[in-house]
Amino acid sequence: MASSTGITLSPKEVREQILEAAHVAPTAANLQPVRLLVVQSDEGLAKIGTAANIYGAPLAIIVCADHKKAWVRPFDQKQTCDIDASILTDHMMLQAAELGLGSVWICYFKPDVLKKAFDLPDHLEPVNILAVGYSNEEAAAADRFDKTRIPVEQLVSYEKL
Repeated sequence: MASSTGITLSPKEVREQILEAAHVAPTAANLQPVRLLVVQSDEGLAKIGTAANIYGAPLAIIVCADHKKAWVRPFDQKQTCDIDASILTDHMMLQAAELGLGSVWICYFKPDVLKKAFDLPDHLEPVNILAVGYSNEEAAAADRFDKTRIPVEQLVSYEKL
């Protein structure tokens, strides 16, 4: 695959660039309380298929929050590893898009089935699955947000709600 620099990348190099984007993503107190389970074998993808639809993607990354490593806000004991997992996922999606791939952030899955299928320890919580591959759909129109999103004025307030 050709990158934005014109250099052709192997599937392994593409995967590694996506994972590096997760590696450099910010996390609370830089604790990196996230584990990524990369799944690309037919057997592994079939296991995910028992818990979620990954739309035929050849690569899936199970993003897990590590509750043993999470930073906790001292004022109310809010644990932030789910937020950190989301930040990593977003970084991977942006890198995948930069490399010309499509991705789908999947939260509609059966976590108990996934945990059992991959023998995940109790302290790891699957937060989402990132399905990655070449899209078989045309890119959406640039003005699609005009029709599918609330206006910015409804989303944003200044100084008070």
